[in-house]
Amino acid sequence: MLKNKDLLGIKELSAEEINLVLDTAGGFKDVIGRDIKKVPALRGKTAVNLFFEPSTRTRTSFELAAKRLSMDVINFAIPMSSVVKGESLIDTALTVQALGADFIIIRHSSSGVPHLLSTKVKASIINAGDGTDEHPTQALLDAFTIREKKGKIDGLEIAIIGDIAHSRVAKSDIYCLKKLGAKVRLIGPPTLIPEKIQELGVTVFHNMEEGLKDMDVLMMLRIQMERQGKGFFPSTDEYAKNWCLTTGRLSLAKDDAIVMHPGPMNRGIEIVSEIADGPRSVILEQVTNGIAVRMAVMYLLAGVKR
Repeated sequence: MLKNKDLLGIKELSAEEINLVLDTAGGFKDVIGRDIKKVPALRGKTAVNLFFEPSTRTRTSFELAAKRLSMDVINFAIPMSSVVKGESLIDTALTVQALGADFIIIRHSSSGVPHLLSTKVKASIINAGDGTDEHPTQALLDAFTIREKKGKIDGLEIAIIGDIAHSRVAKSDIYCLKKLGAKVRLIGPPTLIPEKIQELGVTVFHNMEEGLKDMDVLMMLRIQMERQGKGFFPSTDEYAKNWCLTTGRLSLAKDDAIVMHPGPMNRGIEIVSEIADGPRSVILEQVTNGIAVRMAVMYLLAGVKR
């Protein structure tokens, strides 16, 4: 089982705990491939999706994962809740817990919110993305997908490409992949790669062609279009010219390199459709694997003593 009742970030997990989640997810992936895609493992428990930011993939994935475990699921509609009347976040969480929530799955625009709530409620808090801090289940499903396709993670050369500065996915992936023995490099314009990030044990490339050479895995990131007005790069056309993954650039990686993306994609800016829909893309497999990984996380957290 996991050591803590909450999943707040990859930073807090050991390599052994990460591998436990991945191994457990393997069993649950077999379940979701059956005709009857449900097990009674957590029957009688309740999960609440508390999303303060828009989400389709992550929220739906958590909802399906909980239902596959035979849990009751409540999707908390923030615009229709007492939050808009001035109720505090902590009071909202305590109210949700009083309604019988065993798991509170939270996404919030402010970093650290899941950590705060974990000290205030007995329910298990699962971080579904907090500000620019972490997105742990995305990193776990990425690791699961890589291990499934490559047979291992230790020793692989993995490139994370794009808007590193604003990406909670990138941070969680760096923590996760480094703990599992991968060699990680970051590729992107200087304005989108934080200073001193090399302290996390990664190498940085500001030239796409140079950075892609001999890579085993290419992890593309979404450009945070909502931050376009802040001058991180001149235009999307300029970004695409220098950083979009094209067939020519993909040929610089290893012949059996796989291509990943957490979604949603900005086609033609971060990645061309020919690659996104091509044989080396595992993007849709990441989506499927996300259900199995989130099932594993909730199942393992359910066994932790409160």
